[in-house]
This record gives sequence, C-alpha cells and structure tokens, in this order.
Amino acid sequence: MSGKQIIVIGGGVIGASIAWHLAKAGARVTVFCGEPGGVATPNSFAWINANWGNPEPYFRLRITAMTGWRRLAAAVPGVAPEWCGSICYVLPPEELEKFAVEQTGWGYGVKRILREEVQRIEPAIKHAPEWALKIDEEGMVEPRPVALALLADAERLGAKIRTGVEISALALRDRRVVGVVTEEGVTEADEIILAAGAATADLAATAGVRIPMSASPGLIIDTKPAPPMLEHIVVAPQMEMRQAPDGRIIASTSFNGTDPGADPAATARRVFDDMCSRLVGGEQLELEGYRIGYRPIPEDGFSIVGRADGVEGLYVAVTHSGITLAPALGEFAAKEVLDGISEPLLASYRLSRFS
Repeated sequence: MSGKQIIVIGGGVIGASIAWHLAKAGARVTVFCGEPGGVATPNSFAWINANWGNPEPYFRLRITAMTGWRRLAAAVPGVAPEWCGSICYVLPPEELEKFAVEQTGWGYGVKRILREEVQRIEPAIKHAPEWALKIDEEGMVEPRPVALALLADAERLGAKIRTGVEISALALRDRRVVGVVTEEGVTEADEIILAAGAATADLAATAGVRIPMSASPGLIIDTKPAPPMLEHIVVAPQMEMRQAPDGRIIASTSFNGTDPGADPAATARRVFDDMCSRLVGGEQLELEGYRIGYRPIPEDGFSIVGRADGVEGLYVAVTHSGITLAPALGEFAAKEVLDGISEPLLASYRLSRFS
C-alpha cells in the first residue's frame, strides 16, 4: 500500500535500508536520526557473511541478505560491497571440519585449502595453519558510507531525513503508537518503525513494550593506510582482520568487537601489537586509532523483527548482525508494513517469542 506515512527511527544501516525500501515502494517516509549513519553501524567490523555458529533458519536469512547486497549495489549509487571472500581457521580442526560439512550441506561455498594455498593467496599471514576454509561469496562494505548512500537515495525518492532531533518518547493513543515526541511536539504517522539500535529498548518502553536486549561495547582498531597486505577477510583464532579500500587494516578479537576493558587505549594497543605479530611486514604498520561501538544484541542473540506485542502501529527491527542483514530486513520490513505480507524467513525472529 503506497502513500502510507511512515516514520523510521534510526539512521544506521538497518534504518537506512528500511527507509530506502519504503521510499522505493512509494511510502511517504520520514527518518529521525541523531546522527546520519547511526552509532553502531560506523563501529562495526562490516563483514558480510553467513558464517559459523548459527542454526539453519538464521543461515537462510543471512544468505538471502547477502544476495540482497548485490541487488542494492546495482540499484543505489555508493553501495559497493567488495566480494573479497574470507579465509577462516578460527576453530580447532575438528570443529572446523564439522562446520565445513554442515555449511556445505546447506549449500554454502566452503572450500578446504592447505597451508601452501593459504600462503600463496595470503603471503602476509605468518604461521599459516595446516589447512583453512576459503569462502569466496563473503565480502565487506564500508559501513557508514553505505548507510549514508542508502539515506541519500531514499531522500532522492522522496524521503525526509531529520537529523539531530531527539525523540523523547513514542506517542501512544488508545494502545496504538501514533507518532514520536520531540521538543517540537508530536509528529504523527500511520506506522512507526523502530530501528534505533542500542536505543531501541528505552524508546519501546515509553509505549509499554519490552524489548529484551543489551548493548555491549566492542572495540575495533584501525591502522593508518598501508600498502596492500590482505586480499581476504582473515578469520583467525582471537583475531579478525580485513584491509579497507583506503588501505587501513581493521581488526578485532571477536565478531562483536573486543571488550574495551577499563583502559580502552591499552586494549587497542594490545590488539594492534597482536595483529602486527601475525603479519609479514606488520612492524611497519602504525595504529591510527580505535572505535568503540555499542552493539544492540537481543537476549537470545538473534534478530527481533516485526510487530510489537500489545500495541498497534509499531514495528521493531533490532539485531547485532546489521551489516549482513540490512538488505533483507529492509525489504521484508517494507513488505510487511506496507502490504501485510508476512515473511517466512522472519518467523523465528518475532518479538512474541519472548512473551
């Protein structure tokens, strides 16, 4: 149903994708965001993958989203994922073998390569493993630029982007969320989509909706731009590394970012030193700095997407896999809100599962 007035709260990659899909479908969209590009999005490792540790339904959602990135790249100027592939040896050999068998059975393009091949395609890796997994269909994206590109194209399609306007509450009338409350008063809409990352739970609570989630800090380091060293995303024990198009090497010690601890600067230096020790020529790298992002993590670790319980007019989209999932969640949220089409891939990820 085009022409609906929709407010999207959140300017990170999830909110931007939802806004773009809504605007493309003809909805009248207003995006409220404190900072274009979001808060968690710019501070993410930005690895597009359907990799290990997930049940099959979540794998299917992620693989669908990966395909969606190719569609967005063809449709939106400035959306340009790099399909560099990954080399993964993060798990002990027995677990890595089990992962390879499982993912291959699900249709993922997992290839086993021996040490000689690892050294040939990634000569900068010191102490290459006896064997690793190579996954060609994985990629990376520069997170804040891609969110800004989606917002800019949504604006071209007619969306209004309102930045720096603080939302203090959701406006509730007769058990229906009818708008947002700011210092300017209430701005009303037919539907409100809450994709505000770490702020999602507090805003939902103003309408009496409980979102079981936390916002854990994660630290990521950036080197100064360096000559080409890494061709792939490297997923090693206690370390993920990738080299951005501008030459920066980006690293953390876990998929959700390193725990910054009481002394983030010292933690960043430790991560940097560890990374340098793993790379041929690492002694020539210089630490540019570090970033700390507060990642929205639902209670059970999986996305929460869909209508809120107990009220009408409110749709929630919160996940810690925002970079990978953004295209799919944008497309599915737009269809569900505008057309009432329930997406089967989201069946396991409704808020109602926590009731």
